[in-house]
Amino acid sequence: MRLRNWIAVVIGIALLAAAGTIGFLVNRSALQAADGVHRADSRALAVNNSTLVGQMELLSATELGEFLGDASLHLGRGNAADRAALRSLVGESSTFRYGAMLIGFDGTVLNASRDTGLPAADNTGWQPMLATLQAGQKAGFSSIMVVDGAYLQAVGVPVVVGGAPAAILVGLNDVAQTSLQQYTVTLNSGAHSTTIVDSTGTVAAASNAKLLGTQIDPAIRRALAADPQTQFIEYRTLAGTDMIAIVVGGLPGDWAYVRTQTRKSFDGAVHTKSQTLNLTLGAMLLIGVLAITALGYRTQIQRRRADERFQALFQHAPDLVSVLDAEGRIEYSSPSAVAVLGFPEGKLVGSSVFDIVHPEHLSYMREQFALLRANRDAVLRLQAVVRSGHGEYRWFEFTASNKLHDPSLHGIVINARDISETRAFQERLAHEAQHDPLTGLPNRRRMQDELDASLSEEPVAVLFVDLDGFKPVNDAYGHEAGDELLRQVAERLSGCVRERDVLARVGGDEFVVLMPGVLSPADGDAMSARIRHALERPFAIGGAEVRIGASVGVHLAAGASDPDEALRAADHAMYAVKRSRHPQPPAGRHRAAD
Repeated sequence: MRLRNWIAVVIGIALLAAAGTIGFLVNRSALQAADGVHRADSRALAVNNSTLVGQMELLSATELGEFLGDASLHLGRGNAADRAALRSLVGESSTFRYGAMLIGFDGTVLNASRDTGLPAADNTGWQPMLATLQAGQKAGFSSIMVVDGAYLQAVGVPVVVGGAPAAILVGLNDVAQTSLQQYTVTLNSGAHSTTIVDSTGTVAAASNAKLLGTQIDPAIRRALAADPQTQFIEYRTLAGTDMIAIVVGGLPGDWAYVRTQTRKSFDGAVHTKSQTLNLTLGAMLLIGVLAITALGYRTQIQRRRADERFQALFQHAPDLVSVLDAEGRIEYSSPSAVAVLGFPEGKLVGSSVFDIVHPEHLSYMREQFALLRANRDAVLRLQAVVRSGHGEYRWFEFTASNKLHDPSLHGIVINARDISETRAFQERLAHEAQHDPLTGLPNRRRMQDELDASLSEEPVAVLFVDLDGFKPVNDAYGHEAGDELLRQVAERLSGCVRERDVLARVGGDEFVVLMPGVLSPADGDAMSARIRHALERPFAIGGAEVRIGASVGVHLAAGASDPDEALRAADHAMYAVKRSRHPQPPAGRHRAAD
């Protein structure tokens, strides 16, 4: 009997040891899977944010390029006209409010919008920008330069004369006031810190503004120097705190996106509960009493703790995790559905996922779902608009995996993230890139695209409108009055055009009207008359009544005509009208190239 008891004890201990070993391995596998998903999501978020940062940098260079397309520069050292043009650029820019410069490719200053507060020619921060432009690139970006306590960034584009670069147009911005800094502040979180750093490791934008101008940790700088690609960097601070950073390099000017947080906050509750589980299993292995009873009891404890661990993970995760059956019905929805979509916990279970998809995206989502279901182990990434529990529609990004063959899941696993704010920001950037910030009208680039598209299908009447008498108003009442006059002119012109016509502001006081489908000279002349009549009425500017006129050139372009030639012909027609009224055109006025 005693031997039998010992045999039972030995068997019980062996069973406990086997079960404990299995428990350790399962816990480690689950922890590795959760870490993999967490790191993949963190990497995707970092890449998305860094892409937006790169687009914002390139948009600032585009603004300088557009200025060069409209301006006529002399490039003489200290030239008064160039200085006036630079000051006009600074006055109208939403990016380069600090200042603008013209410099040679050796860094020599030719002109500037301001007399003081400029980076010295020997400042090492110029080197990345100069090296990029000297290599033939279309835009260059400096490192951070400190001038009178302000942290400045320079953006440069080449000024091309006779087909060869002759100088560099430089826009200066105070990084504390840039749209990049404003965007980075929106990423502020108590759990992590987001920074944008230059090639020297100096912070150029930060979710915490106090970090501007400081240096990132040397461990991150060394890792960036060794490999500028997307990577995770683990290091320890001087105070002994274990940290982890997700870094995305390769941005314009060799800048980089860096998000840092403590290793403890990055790992979160999953690691804490995993360690607790390991200690519990170890203690139970050492006790080794009442083998069969203890094994059953421990199995129940282990299962309950595993459920609690994953419930905690999904409860606080920023993403929504769901499991669908082969027909698209929701079999499981994580508790985060309450915070992410606004549906009560368990409300979505049993309903079809297609019930909350926007009608315009429904057929596309059904098509993609059928494609996913037909391919074993397939993974799809797609975006669609989804209705929340509050009735509003929001953009979501989905990662869908076919796990119908997996006996533990037997379904389609969906990971969904709300990207409404990111989509809205991208759409705003796209709108600003193609519209005039003063009047809200399409800019020259948007007009050129519309003209290209229209002429490929049908004839277009092109009207080039130049304001007469705008400069005296601007000189007499100031730039703010001039801006208000331009806004009122845009409003009146908008009332003249047809629904399908395109009205664009293409220069300081120059506008273009495109009339698709018009070949009759009478229609073009009628529109010209409406425009002149609308602009001849007095304007109320700052309590004063001012009058201006307009010279309108009309060109009827046949379908499949060259868009540049059509625009040039309308410009020449306008110039002929103006010359008939003023035999000598104003000196120094920039006209479209013949």
